[in-house]
Amino acid sequence: MPPTLRIDPRDARPIWRQIEENVQHLVARGALLAGAPVPSVRDLARELQVNPATVSKAYQRLTDAGVLSVRRGEGTFVADTPPAFSDSRRSGRLQEEAVRYASLAVTLGASREEALATFEAAWRSLTNGQPDSEGEEA
Repeated sequence: MPPTLRIDPRDARPIWRQIEENVQHLVARGALLAGAPVPSVRDLARELQVNPATVSKAYQRLTDAGVLSVRRGEGTFVADTPPAFSDSRRSGRLQEEAVRYASLAVTLGASREEALATFEAAWRSLTNGQPDSEGEEA
C-alpha cells in the first residue's frame, strides 16, 4: 500500500475508522486500482504499529461495503468493481456524511462558502477535473 496511509493517534476518530477512510480515499483517487492487492492484516498492523484486530475490523468493514474482496488462499484485494448501492441507500449515506462534514465545518467556524469551496476542491482532486456524471465540470 502506498505510504500515504497514515493514522493520527490524536484524531478523535477510532483508528479502524481512519484506516477505513484512508483506504476508501486511496481507492477513490486511483492510488489503489481495482484488483490491486492490499497488505495483509499483520503487515499493515506492523507498519502502522497498531493491533491487528484494529486493521482486521477496518478490512472487514471495507469488505462488507464492497470496497475490498477476499480471495481464499490469495489475500485481500481492491474490489474489481465499485460497490453497487440502491439510490435510496446511496442518498442516505451521502446525507449522513454531508451532515458529518457540515457539523465539522460549523464547529471549526467555517462559512458556508468556505465549506462548499473546500468540498469542490476535494471533489476536483479526486476526479482530476473530469466531468461529473451529469457532464458538468466538477
